[in-house]
Amino acid sequence: MSNRPPSPPPRLPGYEYEQMLGSGGFADVFLYRQARPQRRVAIKVLLSNVLDESVRRQFDAEANVMAQMSTHPSIVTIHQAEVSDDHRPYIVMEYCPRPNYGMRFRKERITVAEALRVGVQIAGSVETAHRAGILHRDIKPANILVTDYSRPALTDFGISIATAKGHDVEDSQGMSIPWSPPEFFADPPRADVRSDVFSLAATVYSLLAGKTPFERRGQRNTASDLIHRIAAEPLEPLDRPDVPPELNRVLSIAMAKDPSGRYDTALAFGRGLQQVELALSLPVTQMDVLDDRGTPAAHSTDDDEMDMHTRIRKVATVDPDSGTTAHGGRRRLDPFDGVAPALGPASSAGSAPASSASSSPGESTQLRPAGAPVSSGPSPLAPPGARQEVEEKPRTPAWPFVALAGVVIVVIGVGATLGVRYFVAPEDQERESISINTPDDPVEPPGKPTDIAVETVAPAKGGGVTARARVEWAYPPDFEDGDHFRVHWKDMPENYEKFDAWHDVFGRNSKVLEVPPGISTPCVEVVTVDDNGGASAAGEACLESG
Repeated sequence: MSNRPPSPPPRLPGYEYEQMLGSGGFADVFLYRQARPQRRVAIKVLLSNVLDESVRRQFDAEANVMAQMSTHPSIVTIHQAEVSDDHRPYIVMEYCPRPNYGMRFRKERITVAEALRVGVQIAGSVETAHRAGILHRDIKPANILVTDYSRPALTDFGISIATAKGHDVEDSQGMSIPWSPPEFFADPPRADVRSDVFSLAATVYSLLAGKTPFERRGQRNTASDLIHRIAAEPLEPLDRPDVPPELNRVLSIAMAKDPSGRYDTALAFGRGLQQVELALSLPVTQMDVLDDRGTPAAHSTDDDEMDMHTRIRKVATVDPDSGTTAHGGRRRLDPFDGVAPALGPASSAGSAPASSASSSPGESTQLRPAGAPVSSGPSPLAPPGARQEVEEKPRTPAWPFVALAGVVIVVIGVGATLGVRYFVAPEDQERESISINTPDDPVEPPGKPTDIAVETVAPAKGGGVTARARVEWAYPPDFEDGDHFRVHWKDMPENYEKFDAWHDVFGRNSKVLEVPPGISTPCVEVVTVDDNGGASAAGEACLESG
């Protein structure tokens, strides 16, 4: 996120400018309307003052990578890449109008079902990129856009690199610290496909937690604090009551400190999320993977159950099973038991499989319908004449006796039940029912802040220093010890996540915020949050220009 003022939109033949969508360190994103064919598109434009040739090469590489990947249903589509009349390179992309997950995860409670669905679908796009030899290196909620059809779409391959160069990373510039794995901050930095697995898992965690994985509410969360926690502190389990232990285990494996303890591939992580969907009796999300390598993937007997839920072109694929193998039904060892202990017999069978497990090429298992005869011929252990002797001896049919015994048992059982009911048992009393999966009684939300005012306390300066404004409000009448406030700029455009992010305010009723550049009348929202996490309705006020 950049604090600089946005650049002017370029004049592009065949496109009509509509509005700005957001800005980054080296580029701005604008909304245009394309004349032929008519549609709205997002156009990412490199800044005119960027003279660094490596940045320009990186911008061109992003266009090529996204164009190569954009046929995937969960990767943003690239339409065109050109250079404007004022010599600024630009990329014409699919416009995703719905709020991205970077804007949503701090504002609203995202369901477990939606987080799992997004995780599985993006895992397919990340696996596709890996099979094409590309590491994304910047997977985070803000880089998951949402299409018109509510489909998540991965974008911003601006700092992606070839998988073969993962041990030749110059630095961590451009990476987003809250979702980065420990190896990004090593000396020297390094990256491989398991680094993207960590970032994707951290993204799913953020969607469910409403905060980044190593952020601590009420504590200091500077970049150095986050880097220390990522490298040294354990991942806190999600404490939502609707998050099952299976999901916490999958996330803890994917975010292991040591890359060797994680899932080997994004595909394996996606399969782990699919297993959680199964455990919760949710529809299993389809995972799409495009494989251009022309060689079959490892066939795992642990993956047979989900074959219908994974589409991998040009390879034969398999899906997670209950943990048995083709070797006679023995349960295979859990490869992640040292990272995240298994949850017990009931859940270990459904634990996420290792991506490296595979069956021998020549093995097969013959299946028979239940109740089918094992053999239609005589037993090899029986004497030659035994079968004929049995067949010639007449037998008395047994079914009349079985039927008579059944009738007698039924009559005795019914008589005994009626006798106990009328002569022995006391009159039935209404039993207290137990509510299962029913919500708790609604709790009255706290009162919202009042008398909200916004005023500028420091004007913008040169060198990219933005203006600052103080937001003040009055305590609601029912404010209690343990309550606090949250404040942010509302309705920010794309790539303004820094200004859109909520700020927690403890022990006071004011907050100084950076003013978002390029917006004439920005407005703030303030809510009261009680100690149970319940939030009030939002109060708002706007900063008048001038």
